[in-house]
Amino acid sequence: MKIASQIEALEKLAELDKELSGVEGELSRERDALGQRQARLRELDARLEAARASIGDMERTRNELHLDARQMANQMERSREKLNRCRNEREANAAQREVEELRKLYRDREIEIEKLSALCEQARGEHDATAADRDRLAAELGASEGELATRLAALESSAGARRGERTALAAAVPPVQLRRYETLRKRLGSAVAHTTDGTCSACHIRLPPMQFQKMTRGEAFDQCPSCLRILYYRAVAAAAVDSAAGAP
Repeated sequence: MKIASQIEALEKLAELDKELSGVEGELSRERDALGQRQARLRELDARLEAARASIGDMERTRNELHLDARQMANQMERSREKLNRCRNEREANAAQREVEELRKLYRDREIEIEKLSALCEQARGEHDATAADRDRLAAELGASEGELATRLAALESSAGARRGERTALAAAVPPVQLRRYETLRKRLGSAVAHTTDGTCSACHIRLPPMQFQKMTRGEAFDQCPSCLRILYYRAVAAAAVDSAAGAP
């Protein structure tokens, strides 16, 4: 295979890999963004479920305390009646102590009920705020689902088409050269560079004069002594044509 044909194949392969990297990067970002929003939705659902369970527990406990307090109130009323029926000081003192103990226990229950009521209200507020966030996120996902699916499908199609083109181009490159290209691309991001005036187009390092003179014959590829990329000679006329084609 002639060096000119190899150069053309490598240039097209490098350009295609650059495009494919951009498409795959955009596809990865879109998927990551979607995954993060879906994970956030699952997190909010879990928080809502935990909040509802917590509120339910607190309400059951508060109801039990209310029942306990009513029973204490009834018992305290019976103790007061017993106090009124006392026949001596000893019975009166005992009944009075019983009333005071029940009054203290009743007050403790009231304090616990007040605390639980405040916690319930706080938990409901947090639950409602979380539910609003969850509903807003779900609405956003639902509204953008069709558009996002279309965009992902288009990116997938574009990436698939470029992968097919890449397979065909790679087949036009000698296996040894292709392995070298792949190794450099994975390590450096790009594997091919050219020189027109003795300077590497990738790292801009000046080549040794003897190496450059040898490359001007255009008989073989070389390697940049600095960045190690595959290096070839591009005639000044060809570089001028490329610059003119890119000019407005």
